[in-house]
Amino acid sequence: MDNSAHQNYLHIDVHPVSGALGAEITGVDISLPLDAEVVSEIRNALLSHLVIFFQNQVITPQQQLNFAEQFGTPTEYPQLKGLPECPLVTEVIKLEHETLNFGGVWHSDTTYIKQPPMASMLYAIEIPPYGGDTLFSNQYMAYETLSDGLKKTLSELVAVNTSSKPEVSMTREDRMREAGMELNVLSALHPAVRTHPETGSKALYVNIAHTTHFEDWTEQESKSLLEFLFQHQVRPEFTCRFRWEKNSLAFWDNRCVQHNPVNDYQGFRRIMHRVTIAGDKPY
Repeated sequence: MDNSAHQNYLHIDVHPVSGALGAEITGVDISLPLDAEVVSEIRNALLSHLVIFFQNQVITPQQQLNFAEQFGTPTEYPQLKGLPECPLVTEVIKLEHETLNFGGVWHSDTTYIKQPPMASMLYAIEIPPYGGDTLFSNQYMAYETLSDGLKKTLSELVAVNTSSKPEVSMTREDRMREAGMELNVLSALHPAVRTHPETGSKALYVNIAHTTHFEDWTEQESKSLLEFLFQHQVRPEFTCRFRWEKNSLAFWDNRCVQHNPVNDYQGFRRIMHRVTIAGDKPY
């Protein structure tokens, strides 16, 4: 795995935030069109640190979309409608009276579709006075720290992923009903260990929000192994924690990162804008 702690950046400054993953990027205004060299360095930082953070970025939904387009193809989020004026930007809201937050468990985004997103970008519009942090976990590390025997077993397993696991589906059902959207159940098969198409490194690719069992195994047979993996893949030493401020943006590589938005701000509102960047079929 590449480590950019020793990389020279000429156009941006990169400040790691933990030993496992995460870096804050300074010296760039993402509201503006960026030179190819700057885009290349930001992409390198993303591939090296897996999730990168930008603070004090005052951007419109269209500027967020323009920034995302420099790294890939923005795509619709399958379970929510976008903003009327900018359909590829999705509003992620938790209101004062709501007790559940959207996607409030550890997960990799939409692994229940055949081509899950390459990356996601989340921008803070309104945040609570405290709480509402997001945790991120390095799935390269999760894989690398398994025994050789378990790596061999997992290399032959295909994970069944669905949008209907109750732990996560209930966190979006209210939003979908409000938007008049049908609660369609989506499902997809992906390797339990995927190879990152850009770095070539292997990452554990199951998650508690969407993975139900292994193909050709029953749910009961899969249960013990999945429960071990779900606990193992989010060990504290694999993680970093991001404390949001208004106008912060987080940009994470969905192919090798899981995230968990912490639901600890009851009675307060939190509004974020999200852009999803299309990915390829895991292998």
